[in-house]
Amino acid sequence: MIEVLVITISNPLLVGIYENKKLIKEYKLDGKTSDLLPSLFENLLLEFDIKKIIYVNSPGSFMAIKVAYIFLKTICITKNIEFNAIDGFYFNKNSPIKALGKKYFIKEENKIKVDFLEKDCIIHDFELPTGIEKYNFNEETLPIYNLPAV
Repeated sequence: MIEVLVITISNPLLVGIYENKKLIKEYKLDGKTSDLLPSLFENLLLEFDIKKIIYVNSPGSFMAIKVAYIFLKTICITKNIEFNAIDGFYFNKNSPIKALGKKYFIKEENKIKVDFLEKDCIIHDFELPTGIEKYNFNEETLPIYNLPAV
């Protein structure tokens, strides 16, 4: 079974192709999600028989999350592909994720808060896992914004 994991909440955009839960191909693309996803998925849909798409729905760039959700949800509806979501902390060793200004999203005890970083805080880059068998993907795919209304 072919599954695709899409991480759009930071640059570069990461897309992994998984066959039987194991990474077989990965893409690292610099640019805007709205520019990159259509051309990439045009090729992926021709090359692979995709059965599931998983995307990171929180936290990070709100625009990238919204664009990814609308684009990927549309693909899944029109092609009858299963659609799941997961939060981004699974793919950067649970390190802080850029929010706004000098603030970051920080996950502690399964709660996400927005705060300034401590001086000795280490930020890890996002990485595609070599396997996705251990993850519990969420069937609720709506974007989660984690910030109060302005």
